[in-house]
Amino acid sequence: MAQVVHTEVFNCSPETFFKIVTDYEKYPEFLSDVKKIRILKNEGDRKLVEYTISVIKTFVYQLWMTEKPFKEVSWELAGGDLFKKSEGYWKLESLEGGKKTRATYGVDVEFNFLVPKPIAKALVNSNLPSMMESYHKRITRYV
Repeated sequence: MAQVVHTEVFNCSPETFFKIVTDYEKYPEFLSDVKKIRILKNEGDRKLVEYTISVIKTFVYQLWMTEKPFKEVSWELAGGDLFKKSEGYWKLESLEGGKKTRATYGVDVEFNFLVPKPIAKALVNSNLPSMMESYHKRITRYV
């Protein structure tokens, strides 16, 4: 099990950040490990999203994404070949009258294959800075 919680401030409104986070099919444009995204089902505020990522090798998994517009996006594992457990969220707070967003990212994962807990946590943590930087760069295209 690897758990991470990280908070960062982004130079955009919660509405803009929410639109970027929920535009799943655009992830391959700015998240280097993500190779393909498909939305398999759309059920109101929930979507079943299939991720194809490449980290040493290619993995495919599905997450149920639950969206609370401009406030939160959370997910839980539906299936796949990488994770035994994957739960997480983005929680968004408006700052400076909506000019900035405090985004808290939390994730709790367990891999399908044997990965010692300290290594699993290191894997999750090592990807975090580059992922956050990718979101910062993506935001500059929208503001």
